[in-house]
Amino acid sequence: MGPLAGTKIIDLTSVLMGPSATQMLGDMGADVIKVESPDGDLVRQIGPQRNAGMGAIFLNANRSKRSICLDLKQPAGREALLRLADDADILTYNIRPQAMTRLGLDYETLAARNPRLIYAGLFGFGQDGPYAARPAYDDLIQGASVMSALIARAGDGTPRYVPTAIADRVVGLAAVGAICATLVNRDRTGLGQRVDIPMFETMVSFVLSDHLSGLTFEPPLDGGGYARQLSPERRPYRTRDGYICAVIYTDKQWTNFLKAIGREDLPASDPRFARFADRQKHVDFVYGELALMFTERTTAEWMELLDRADVPAMPMHDFTSILDDPHLTRTGFFQTHEHPTEGPVRAMRMSASWSRTPVAIRQLAPRKGEHGLDILREAGFGEDEIAALLLQHAMTVPAQAAGADADL
Repeated sequence: MGPLAGTKIIDLTSVLMGPSATQMLGDMGADVIKVESPDGDLVRQIGPQRNAGMGAIFLNANRSKRSICLDLKQPAGREALLRLADDADILTYNIRPQAMTRLGLDYETLAARNPRLIYAGLFGFGQDGPYAARPAYDDLIQGASVMSALIARAGDGTPRYVPTAIADRVVGLAAVGAICATLVNRDRTGLGQRVDIPMFETMVSFVLSDHLSGLTFEPPLDGGGYARQLSPERRPYRTRDGYICAVIYTDKQWTNFLKAIGREDLPASDPRFARFADRQKHVDFVYGELALMFTERTTAEWMELLDRADVPAMPMHDFTSILDDPHLTRTGFFQTHEHPTEGPVRAMRMSASWSRTPVAIRQLAPRKGEHGLDILREAGFGEDEIAALLLQHAMTVPAQAAGADADL
């Protein structure tokens, strides 16, 4: 059932940041009710798809949820949402708080109806600063949080974005921790509260925890930046037939490595290799020399040698080779499920595991509004109320569901 079984979440989030968080909470057993606008979550349109509105990225960010489609700009749709939230444990949203206020869905309004509600907002910026009302996207936050400058410094001087939605995903993870902590507090006190998870502050902390460096001190000891991570030579090593990822870090690992390749003399002949502090000081040179050494053997030969020497190493995977990784295969990380409309789909199980409350993929990503009728009936809506919502277009359901309930 998962450790969050019995927890009800009203999910007003869309795209990636919020949905990635609520998917994790759903995987942990929570009943996540995804509330979509009449147009549906924009990410439904992204990536390859067998059927319209069921794109690959949507499928990988919205499992373990049920979908209801409400027009919150209509009074009837807003009222339906409020009634669903009356017995909810958590409401999550990722539009700007000012927009929630305009919709009449601010914290004060919902808390007056449900004092136990946890009102979790994932948005761009903390609400006590001048950026409070600004919109935010992953690319903007990557650049603003120093990440793009790091890439420029470690590369050819050109600032770039990390080619994955790292800000959305990291802030989603932060939100899961914040929400679960707030649940603990709620269960102790009986009262919910508002919890804000801003992208900008979260990512600045994420990046600068490594790179604030000498700027940690007053006066500063340097201009910031962790030299090892910023070295242009810090990258997968080319081998005779491919690439390998290896980290020869501690003095013991270096001793083992040099012995394995017959170069025990190196620290004595070149003090830049002698100790941890020396290697850190000359990291560009040391990593550059390693890069030359790794070209002398094949990837398989290096993997065998490094395993014997107890030196950390991993193959460099691509999109297809990762699917056949022997460890992930043995642990059942990739699972194939039969989606009711999309056919066989590949899913990734939760990486965490629980001994007493194990988790499993209980439900694949829903069609827009697929569960609307069931959700309202469970919440005590009468058939005449549901019919009125449909007639006013305050709620929409898939054609199949509408046909099955033509008597409404």
